[in-house]
Amino acid sequence: MRYYVTSDVHGYFRELKKALTEKGFFDDKEPHKLIVCGDLYDRGTQAREMQDFILDLLSKDEVILVKGNHEDLALDLLYGWTKGSYLRHFYYTNGTIDTVCQLTETAEETLRCDIEKVGRAFLENPYIQTIIPTMVDYYETKHYIFTHGWIPCVYVDYDPSGKDYIFMENWRNADADAWKKARWLNGMEAAHSGVIEVGKTIVCGHWHCSFGHSRYEKDGGEFDNNPNFTPYYGNGIIALDACTPISKKVNCIVIED
Repeated sequence: MRYYVTSDVHGYFRELKKALTEKGFFDDKEPHKLIVCGDLYDRGTQAREMQDFILDLLSKDEVILVKGNHEDLALDLLYGWTKGSYLRHFYYTNGTIDTVCQLTETAEETLRCDIEKVGRAFLENPYIQTIIPTMVDYYETKHYIFTHGWIPCVYVDYDPSGKDYIFMENWRNADADAWKKARWLNGMEAAHSGVIEVGKTIVCGHWHCSFGHSRYEKDGGEFDNNPNFTPYYGNGIIALDACTPISKKVNCIVIED
């Protein structure tokens, strides 16, 4: 099977379509699927176009969706808090409220005036009813594991300047809370701490690729000094988050497996 793999598209449908076009996704006549390693929305302005595209691929069984931390944010907004959540600054800075407004075609001012009505409309949206329920914590092939932040592991923050990650033997059977925490991890740090799956390459998103290029290759800075947002390749890892709001690009790789 041929897989076109991307991550953290964050509502930038135009940039995603450009990346897929350049890789030949739309002209491919052989069996193929798109894998999105989490975070469909919450940054760009084309959430509805993104949603229509994903729903079309789902109807044709041409997409595999991995859950990201921003999908968790959407569910937390709906189920984890009171209706006052819609006024919390956290959901504005992370783009969750903007996605609610885009997908329900609601102005932000209207949301503030009738939170319950907009909340019900968001609950009934295909994003919540159809797309998120199809998402998996990880997808695995013979040689690859696709996930969002990283696989569940023990994260230890010893002091402000020292961090470590400890491999979890039975990570595939980790509970929902462990997976939710894993979606916030920096996969590049985890891989360099030795948390990898022997014989496999873990493909992840969540953390901007420029971190790996800057930290481990001394190639540019994270956000200045000519940052490198192209995919980061390391021992047991391929990281894909292009930090699209800054780079204006979406990374896409093609894998045969």
